[in-house]
Amino acid sequence: MRQSLIMGNWKMNGSRAESQALAKAIVDGLNAGDQGIAVCVPFVYLSDVRSIIESTPLALGAQNVADHEKGAYTGEISASMLKDCGCTYALVGHSERRTYYGDTDESVAARFCQAQKQGVVPVLCIGETLEEREQDKTFAVIDQQLTAVIEAAGIDALANSVIAYEPVWAIGTGKTATAEQAQEVHQYIRAGLAKLNQSVADKIQILYGGSMKPENAKELLSMEDIDGGLIGGASLDADSFLSIYRSV
Repeated sequence: MRQSLIMGNWKMNGSRAESQALAKAIVDGLNAGDQGIAVCVPFVYLSDVRSIIESTPLALGAQNVADHEKGAYTGEISASMLKDCGCTYALVGHSERRTYYGDTDESVAARFCQAQKQGVVPVLCIGETLEEREQDKTFAVIDQQLTAVIEAAGIDALANSVIAYEPVWAIGTGKTATAEQAQEVHQYIRAGLAKLNQSVADKIQILYGGSMKPENAKELLSMEDIDGGLIGGASLDADSFLSIYRSV
């Protein structure tokens, strides 16, 4: 049985003091035996948060990773740097990166490979826009985004990764895919992977990332192929985030 994973994405929010306070509040709400919970923190606060969550069940993640190993890439953060800062996870291909900063399927695949090369678990974000869904292109978009990574890294590499399905139309909009809509896509993703490698399909965690909150978490997480959540806004409040975690 797959272990669930609830992962917060703080995005570009909070001050140093607020990040420290939020991390401490989450840790204070956890029990010693808890597992499968993480937060993706702005780069500049990684070390601060690391010092608070060290030796606790809360794992650390970054919100992006460079698509090169090292060199003259001003402003980028390499996977080895993230590893050095204590990161277990790194998001790759979040829709906001694809939409606002020009991340392509190819560069996302390169980021995925760089993370794995350094022992950081890539969390591959995939999903369709509202326009693509209305044009019945959801599965085609999913296939295209997944294929780019599989061609670059190989299907076996996905065994050491996480997938986050995030319908772009449900991120930060207050709209949420119904549990049945989300399950349909999660099932499609797993079935597609099973055609290439059944073991990978059985093992990989597929998270839902579209406005999950305490009110809808239990229903979404009850679906067979939804293994957890990539939580945006609700992860900025410790009580809400922990409530979602306890919904598992």
